[in-house]
Amino acid sequence: MDRTHLDRTPPERPRARSVDPARIPGVGERLRRRIPVDSLQVVAVYGDGRNSADSTVVLYARRGAAWERIREWPAHNGKKGWTTDHREGDGRSPVGVFTLTDAGGVLADPGTRLPYTRSAGFAAPRWWARSHWHDFDYVIAIDYNRVRGTAPNDPARPEGGARGGGIWLHLDHGSGTSACVGLSRAAMEYLLRTLAPDRHPVVVMGDRAQLG
Repeated sequence: MDRTHLDRTPPERPRARSVDPARIPGVGERLRRRIPVDSLQVVAVYGDGRNSADSTVVLYARRGAAWERIREWPAHNGKKGWTTDHREGDGRSPVGVFTLTDAGGVLADPGTRLPYTRSAGFAAPRWWARSHWHDFDYVIAIDYNRVRGTAPNDPARPEGGARGGGIWLHLDHGSGTSACVGLSRAAMEYLLRTLAPDRHPVVVMGDRAQLG
């Protein structure tokens, strides 16, 4: 009897790639090194593609050495996608790691621990499409080319106006933005109530290729 077929060792199946809890999924070493060592909260914005306005936002919290996924929401970024060299008016969101230190909006503070500035000055111009009128009911400033510790709508641009600014997390209007990241009202309220200065929150943002 030919026993050759009985002695064959089954081919080894490919092993599933292990997940390192000490690393935020999809964020490569280049950007990971830019996350401050004392940051315990990360808002990760995963863009669908370099030229896509669609993205997913995930909130992570660090528990000891491990990053725990807390919540996830659909979102929109710049209408023309992403760039590593953002310029005023280019319609792209900047790729990078940025602190989150200040919040504000048209509406009253919903209970955030971040410094919050309420002002009618946040209101979107009424010559914008009606779908955009409530974009800035709540905002969290992304610390790109701005002075930390000031209201999100402070016009100062330390790196000059050509580098753009006024880039925020704000309410979504269902499509791409000028450069900001738009989320649902529920998502913004959750972030405002969860992010805390003593946990040194940052946003890590970009298309998936650039993030990795």
